[in-house]
Amino acid sequence: MADNNLGLMAHLLRRAGFGATLPELEAYQTKGYEATVEELLHPEDAPEWNDDLVRRYHADQNSIMYFESAQSYWMYKMINSQRPLEEKMALFWHGLFATAYGKLNHAKGVVNQTDTFRRNGLGNFRDILMDLSKDPAMIFWLDNKDNHKDAPNENYGRELLELFSMGIGNYTEDDVKNCARAFTGWTIANQDYMSVRASRDSIWPSGRIDWQFKYLPEDHDETEKTFLGRTGNFNGEDIIDIIAMRPAASWFIAGRLYNYFVSDTPNEEATSFLAEEYRKTGGDIRSMLRALFLSDYFKSENVWYSRVKSPAELVVGTARLAGSYQSPRWDITNLANDANFMGQEILNPPTVEGWHTGTEWVDTGTLVERINSAALIIGDATQPGVQGMLKNLKDRQDSYQPEELVDACLLLAGGLQVSDGTRDRLVEYASAWGELCFTPEDAVACSEQRVIELLQLVMATREYQMA
Repeated sequence: MADNNLGLMAHLLRRAGFGATLPELEAYQTKGYEATVEELLHPEDAPEWNDDLVRRYHADQNSIMYFESAQSYWMYKMINSQRPLEEKMALFWHGLFATAYGKLNHAKGVVNQTDTFRRNGLGNFRDILMDLSKDPAMIFWLDNKDNHKDAPNENYGRELLELFSMGIGNYTEDDVKNCARAFTGWTIANQDYMSVRASRDSIWPSGRIDWQFKYLPEDHDETEKTFLGRTGNFNGEDIIDIIAMRPAASWFIAGRLYNYFVSDTPNEEATSFLAEEYRKTGGDIRSMLRALFLSDYFKSENVWYSRVKSPAELVVGTARLAGSYQSPRWDITNLANDANFMGQEILNPPTVEGWHTGTEWVDTGTLVERINSAALIIGDATQPGVQGMLKNLKDRQDSYQPEELVDACLLLAGGLQVSDGTRDRLVEYASAWGELCFTPEDAVACSEQRVIELLQLVMATREYQMA
């Protein structure tokens, strides 16, 4: 019988992280739901991932010159971090403030942007927008390096209003123009080097120079501007202050958080609840998430398994479950490629809109990739997480009837709860073996292989593909 308390904890860990093993779930359950929420919301209290070992064995991930190295480095971090919500928020902001390597051709630049999201991703929305506006990768991505007082470039100003903070219908074309003028002079510190010595702007032999933010007062438009009904000699900071105070900003970010953490189906009442929390706290993301995770909107069983896992969530969650990639492995790039083949090339979103999520993650091609990837990861019996599952089964009892085995495997797969129809098919599959025994000794290898096969089938269920 399903344990709803454990089910709720599993739900929280799938949404605020990448899922959890059964021992992790049981440890969190001992702490209690509210205490676990608070722990997740304060990642700074957990030790940082020690990446020295990876950097030592993967020299390319020390310099992060190459795109594949950058992807692999983030994969290692998502899999091994003891700060799951920090990584989940970095992925959230990366999808919202989509910045792509394809245009930058600067792997370290996009990695540095994700570090910014880790540092401040649970902070104040106004501060996050400020960090974004000064981020060199974003400045290059949306051409603010080409935004000059005598020749404004509206690209960043337009996307800041449309895609990053308020949404269409909450500003005018004049607001876009004046927003762009306010951000003139916000550029990249090494731009002079790049423009004067363009022929040497290469990733070889030691990689590009690290970009930094630079403000050029002589290139800033100091004339009066009217923006969202207010008039003044505005700079970029003033624009962000005005945006962050707008009701449209509270609704915008509330809707995005609900979609990412709760359901692919919008909920106006829940969005209003989160928008009110935004206004009460001055746009504090941590407070908004606390209110969300403790609310019935989040905890209701009606929203469990109501989000399609993104490719990164699926790949990372399965690797964490299997205990894979806890130490350097040459094939880490294959794991990143799995997510790429499923439609999510992390650090290289297709457009400034980011990825289209929900059911658009799944089609006949990507579904095969999703199932095959998860089956391959969990099918490696040498991995410590898989070994731990097998040991757990053996320690509990010497033999299992088909229904007992299915229930035990669902529990080991992160406290997974499935529909009656799904469970019936799994039991039907396991029934072909009859009773599964871990004694005598010569039966162990065969039984272990059958458990792994059943776990691979669990990975293919609809419920496992959902968050």
